[in-house]
Amino acid sequence: MSTLSKRSTVYFEPAIHNALKLRAASSDTSISELIDEAVRLLMKEDQEDLAAVRQRAKEPEISYEDLLNSLEADGKI
Repeated sequence: MSTLSKRSTVYFEPAIHNALKLRAASSDTSISELIDEAVRLLMKEDQEDLAAVRQRAKEPEISYEDLLNSLEADGKI
């Protein structure tokens, strides 16, 4: 873990905390490192989602009703 770390208090349900302790022990890492990695992965996924939204921003919009009508016309529903 980086030497420039910040401290936070995080509360977990007891079962989740126990699972984290077991995972940390079995992977020879700390709970803090597991949480740091999980948050980084979550933010990376958010970044990918935002990029996908930007890429599709100029696509034409269709209402749900129009979508259903189109599916029905194509024999899909």
